Amino acid sequence: MAESEILSTYQKALAINLDAGKYGVFAEIGAGQETANCFFRASGSAGTVAKTISAYDMTMSDALYGKANRYVSEDRLQSMLRYEYDLLDQRLSPSRGEDTTFFSFCNTVRARGYKDNGECHGWLGVRFQLKPKTEPCEIVLHLRLLDETNADQMEALGKVGVNLIYAAFYYRDSLQKFVESLAETIVHGRVEIDMLRFSGEGFRYVDNRLCALQLVQSGLTDAAMFNKDGRVVQAADALYKRPIMLLRGSFNPVLKLHLDMIEQSRAVYSNVLSAQQMERSMELCEISTNNLLRDGSVDHEDFINRADALQALNKTVLITRSAEFHRIATYLSRYTAEPIAIILSIGLLNELFKEKWAANLQGGILESFGRLFKNNVQLFVYPWHNSKSKELVTADNFKAPKNWQHFYQHLIENQRIHAIGVGNPALLSMTSRKTLRLIESGADGWEKWVPQEALEMVHRQHKHT
Repeated sequence: MAESEILSTYQKALAINLDAGKYGVFAEIGAGQETANCFFRASGSAGTVAKTISAYDMTMSDALYGKANRYVSEDRLQSMLRYEYDLLDQRLSPSRGEDTTFFSFCNTVRARGYKDNGECHGWLGVRFQLKPKTEPCEIVLHLRLLDETNADQMEALGKVGVNLIYAAFYYRDSLQKFVESLAETIVHGRVEIDMLRFSGEGFRYVDNRLCALQLVQSGLTDAAMFNKDGRVVQAADALYKRPIMLLRGSFNPVLKLHLDMIEQSRAVYSNVLSAQQMERSMELCEISTNNLLRDGSVDHEDFINRADALQALNKTVLITRSAEFHRIATYLSRYTAEPIAIILSIGLLNELFKEKWAANLQGGILESFGRLFKNNVQLFVYPWHNSKSKELVTADNFKAPKNWQHFYQHLIENQRIHAIGVGNPALLSMTSRKTLRLIESGADGWEKWVPQEALEMVHRQHKHT
């Protein structure tokens, strides 16, 4: 069989069934036992399936896995994975543990119900041994089910489950192959996988931030995120009912200028939000994959260095594949109804009035602004110093393109756009692009523009320059 050939769900299930060295248990809650069903439909399921279970009733589920605040959550998934694996290992290790790698596959899912229009999503995971008689590792993912009918969602869920188990055993040495295989044989747009995490001693060298990046690169999600500790998190959980401040940039390198943009925005934001809202607010630094390209491909080492620099400054990082501002606004609005502040420079504000960012919209620029401001979104605009005229250009005195000046004034008057200040005007003279040119030319003095906490990472990033 050619290496590039995509295996069907049946072929993957059959291959695992015929592998006598792999044996496990399936526990699935919320959308039927669709993954286990795929293995039963293939021949030889007795070679793989030790047990299947669906504890739909909450009382029964709690009796097995303990009480849960939310039943479709990572916490519930983790308790399922541990309980089922430990029970399997305890009962079967004495008789076949020497030559068998045990696994537990679990999911907890909210699929489409009767007269149900809510968010359909779920957590899937596999806890398994890399070799017999070793401590187990785990792979966990979160997915959104985008089909309209329960039957279609169940079918897609079963396929993702089989793909995950197969990838865990056969594709774990290639992150790109692993990620891209998760949605194999599923038509694009039926599922979104927005979180993937490896854990355990056997995966100690896996950087889960690269998993987040690969999900976005492979088109399985529009965005993925990790917190200031580098832990990959699921957006719906992290952003739920929280006001957001988002700064877009390449952060190559991260500058004191970026920190001032956030600080000045925070001062204005505190006048927009209540004290309670401000306390719950979250700051995000967003990097588009377009800003990570080098010679047409993403440089993973460069990405990790930028991520390390931002984390050294206690920033949560959002990775996206959307250049358009309205797409970012739509994505964030999916998870919170609280105010969203997008921080940008005068230069990027000017970009919003260019046709190229609305080329795929029938309503052109006006539609792009309509989508941008559809929900509770505001733009916080950082000033720019015009070196030729010596003028400080702010959101208040910014001259929009001729045909858009009245529209721009409308946005200002209705507080959709806010002017923010600058803490140290000297910062305006140095952008990331200018700093990068200094670094690449070997010139001195660039370090003074970079926060002290991030200097080590920036030096490491450009050590070959």
